[in-house]
Amino acid sequence: MKVGIGQDSHRFDFEDKTKKLILGGVVFEDCPPLDGNSDADVILHSITNAISGVTCVNILGKVSDDLCLKQGITDSRVYLKEAMKYLDGSKIVHVSISIECSTPKISPKIPELRKSLAELLDIPENCVGITATTGEGLTQFGQGKGIQVFSCVTVI
Repeated sequence: MKVGIGQDSHRFDFEDKTKKLILGGVVFEDCPPLDGNSDADVILHSITNAISGVTCVNILGKVSDDLCLKQGITDSRVYLKEAMKYLDGSKIVHVSISIECSTPKISPKIPELRKSLAELLDIPENCVGITATTGEGLTQFGQGKGIQVFSCVTVI
């Protein structure tokens, strides 16, 4: 058994009126998007980093830059699938995610997020734990300037 921890954060892009906010592969309507070369899906980036913590193969960085900037692939689901290729027969059995932001409200979308992530990770929905907090507004994430996510994956 191995456990990996991942983190990612992005600022909101309040100027971009065409890009959508995507979290965990789920579109959040009527919210500003996150700033980034890709879709800036902080949940998937955090999980990708957690998997990299298990496999010791960093995907976010050179690999994702090649996919995004050279091949035009901005869908973070592709980066997650790339990270999963290095599990070498090991299987993710659980993921726990902690999201810090003041907007959007995460709780109403937790069932949809769990379903999306369970499908992407090929695990049951009851093996996807999601918590959300505003952090009492103590950080820029809780003050509405962006979103931060921490993830923990358990692999056997």
